[in-house]
Amino acid sequence: MTPSDSEQTKTQQPDLMDLAQKRDLMQQRVAASLKRRHASEKRFRLYGMAAVTVALSFVAILFITILSKGLPAFWQATLTLDVYFDPEIIEIDEKPVRQPGESDGAFQQRMLAWQTDLGFVNFNRIILNSLAEVLPEAPRYQRDAMRLVTSGERFGLRQLVEDNPAIVGQTLRLKLLADANVDVWLKGNIDRSLPDSQQQLSARTRAWADELAERGIIRNQFSTALFMNADSRSSLASAGLAGAFMGSLMMMLIVMFLAVPVGVASAIYLEEFAPKNRLTDLIEVNINNLAAVPSIVFGLLGASVFILWFKLPLSAPIVGGLVLSLMTLPTVIIATRSTLKAIPPSIRQAALGIGASKVQSVFHHVLPLAIPGILTGSILGVAQALGEAAPLLLIGMSSFVASVPGSPFDQSTALPVQIYLWQGNELRNFFEARTSAAIIVLLALMISLNALAIWLRRHFETRW
Repeated sequence: MTPSDSEQTKTQQPDLMDLAQKRDLMQQRVAASLKRRHASEKRFRLYGMAAVTVALSFVAILFITILSKGLPAFWQATLTLDVYFDPEIIEIDEKPVRQPGESDGAFQQRMLAWQTDLGFVNFNRIILNSLAEVLPEAPRYQRDAMRLVTSGERFGLRQLVEDNPAIVGQTLRLKLLADANVDVWLKGNIDRSLPDSQQQLSARTRAWADELAERGIIRNQFSTALFMNADSRSSLASAGLAGAFMGSLMMMLIVMFLAVPVGVASAIYLEEFAPKNRLTDLIEVNINNLAAVPSIVFGLLGASVFILWFKLPLSAPIVGGLVLSLMTLPTVIIATRSTLKAIPPSIRQAALGIGASKVQSVFHHVLPLAIPGILTGSILGVAQALGEAAPLLLIGMSSFVASVPGSPFDQSTALPVQIYLWQGNELRNFFEARTSAAIIVLLALMISLNALAIWLRRHFETRW
């Protein structure tokens, strides 16, 4: 080996060592970088799981709170009594029967006179006599005894006689709702250690309530009044959701038959047929802006246009339905357009390629594939409208209505507004649970609509 070869070998050895060191250093850096990236990914997953857990925890707390407070309201203190319809108290003539050849006016006059006589019957005396069978001291302390039964039950007895006058002179075992204060007393929602001056019931009434509960005459039974009765201020225990439920049902029907067809038709035209120019761009921008407008603004619009201008009745489902339709319309349009955009252009091109017209390609090929998304968006829009209260407050639906509406033009309220009214009732011990029960009913309806949207999407979904 020559001296020059030896020197070259000595020069290459340090270069190889440097390359090896650099390779090792690079591998260490890559490994460290991968370790940091994996750690960062792991932290991101943990943060995501923590966020989801916190969100679900709050939802769980909300539902647990509502269910714990609302479920007891579905059961209400009820007295089971043998009620004797004493003919000496119910002194009325036989119920009028229409005679051959009698005019409608004459028959209605006789019926009204008979109903008036029935209205003068002292049905409180009937209830008091029934209480005397289980509480011998009840006639002596009539006022305390009558506080056991809610005042609305006398109207229930009158309705029974009006529907079937043959029960006069008979004894029927009936279930009568206890007074609201009796209900909260037996459920423990009132502090029993408070002095008599701070109690809603007298000491005698409270003692009788406890005695009847021990004897099984007063029991917590499922409350049909919550679903069958309208709201009431004179008989709080009889207050129910029937009026609010029918009002919400009528409004949702108006929304479904007005906002959904108009919204779907508008979306189809804008997406498939409308020319792309400044006018359509302006319309699209306004639709997107309307979807973000607060709901209370639609209430102001409904009050000024439908009530002041068109002179529609105040606090009527027809006005509420029109207002909610205007509010739901942008949502339906945007959801339908998004669904139509998701349909592959090849479907349209294939239809046009085999000779179909533009209308045929849209309605025979594109629209059937878009039905699942359209139904989902429409139902979600209706569910959102179902839970709105702010626009309904501005059209007068916050007023007290003690009847079930018979048509969309009758005065009514809605479930969200009924919740708003009940939460402000002065008898908090009773209506706090009642409010939670109404929230449960509203949430059940909304969850049912959402579940229906999911089922329809999966049922009609078509893969391509």
